[in-house]
Amino acid sequence: MSVIADSEIRFAINLGNAVLATTLPDGAPGGITVEIARKIAAALDTPPRFVTYPTAGKVVDDAQNGRWDIAFLAVDPKREEVLRFTQPYIQIQGTVLVRAESSWQSVDQMDRPGVVINVGKGAAYDLHLTRQLQHATLNRLDSSQAAIDAFLRGEGDMAAGIRQPLTRAAREQAGYRVLPDNFGAINQAICVPRQQPARYEQIVELLTQWQQDGSLQSIIDSYLADA
Repeated sequence: MSVIADSEIRFAINLGNAVLATTLPDGAPGGITVEIARKIAAALDTPPRFVTYPTAGKVVDDAQNGRWDIAFLAVDPKREEVLRFTQPYIQIQGTVLVRAESSWQSVDQMDRPGVVINVGKGAAYDLHLTRQLQHATLNRLDSSQAAIDAFLRGEGDMAAGIRQPLTRAAREQAGYRVLPDNFGAINQAICVPRQQPARYEQIVELLTQWQQDGSLQSIIDSYLADA
């Protein structure tokens, strides 16, 4: 492997996806993507620096501004205009949180006139539903958590998002439930700005090695065991 020399590697960490990253009590980022970032930095013998973002959309916005070197985002055709994605390292389920007394039983019922679905603006499932829905209306909030919070305050007919945070919200707030099926499976991958082809090849090689030897799955399993 040809090594790209850096004084540090700047990793963009999307805190809007609570399954993959979170803020620790000391204010530092933690979680699956942070562990993978540290593993990449160690393999390249280069110190990591974490640049945190509240949403995936803001990470993409900075892709051409030279503010980060490597990021962890959901694969999406629109994002591929400015980013190069590796093969997926995890697949996450997209579903919806509804009120317990509602008649909703399946995500197949989502796309109806007059239905308002809360989403985090620029999130992978926002992009996915924007292409998929023909009748329902998307209510775009500042973040995935903001979409859930707004729904819990009575705004919208449902909140779309990643299954684990929605399930957690339903568990903590009486009167809500998560639908059993999914409107999509969201592939999460490592990415770099399109103008960095050498970096891309470098990361693909590392990721392939770690997927084959099981070390990447061990990281994922250790965090999702209690999710």
